[in-house]
Amino acid sequence: MPAPLPQGGATARPTEAPRQALGAGLTEAQVEPAPGLFRWLSRGVLRLGLWRSSLLLTTGVFVLSVVLAQAMISLLGQGDRFVALVSAGTLSMLLTPLLGTALLRLVFQLELARQQVGVLSTHDELTGVPNRRHFMSVAETEWSRARRYDNDAALLLIDADHFQRVNDTYGHLCGDELLRRIALAAAGSLRQPDLLARFGGEELVVFLPQTDPLGALDVAERIRSQVQALRLAWQGLEVGTTVSIGVAPLRSELPSLDWMIHEADTALRAAKADGRNCVRTLPFQPNRSGEAYPVNSR
Repeated sequence: MPAPLPQGGATARPTEAPRQALGAGLTEAQVEPAPGLFRWLSRGVLRLGLWRSSLLLTTGVFVLSVVLAQAMISLLGQGDRFVALVSAGTLSMLLTPLLGTALLRLVFQLELARQQVGVLSTHDELTGVPNRRHFMSVAETEWSRARRYDNDAALLLIDADHFQRVNDTYGHLCGDELLRRIALAAAGSLRQPDLLARFGGEELVVFLPQTDPLGALDVAERIRSQVQALRLAWQGLEVGTTVSIGVAPLRSELPSLDWMIHEADTALRAAKADGRNCVRTLPFQPNRSGEAYPVNSR
């Protein structure tokens, strides 16, 4: 039977400052690579800004025009160098700001759009945390690394209790805002390497590298407690909810990340069956050093 959260007990989870903002240290946007010259140009425009880039382009075109005009006169052996200097300078100063600024503006807008598409492809639009697709990609790598180096890891499935009641009673706008607050509360309990994502609906998932079973239970209980204390001011009322959390430690018997998710889901269903607003995990066995973790049962 799934075990309730142990009371007390030390955790081997490495201490690290918790995140203070939702976007801090979650992931970086995975943006599709652009051609090398365009990428170099667009990064330069973003770094300098549109107007400084235009000024730099105008100056470069002016110098290049003057050099080419003087070189042409030298090559032909005739021509007025002063007239060539004034003509090249005037044309470059008049035409470059018009044509160059329009081109740089287009490059600037394309790069911003490319980055926004990259963020939307990896992050959930509502909560701002990574989406399920991105989570599975990153967590698979972390899971394989933990297995390869025989490291601890754990996975949490977090589900808001009776969330449909919130939507039915206060409306979906309230439910959306409350879900964002739950994601913020969860993010505030995590370290920089931890990966939080929206798994679907009102369900969040967390992968905890370098975290033993007791450490994972401690994190889960902290998240549960913070969400329970959460109050959303909505149209003169205070709206709150609770979460049920299933915890699955990494075990050598698990053949894949999907099986780890399955164990967390099994523990989550046990938390729901036990009345919600609680943390449950499947019984886990002694750790690798030979020290026995307690195996609790109901």
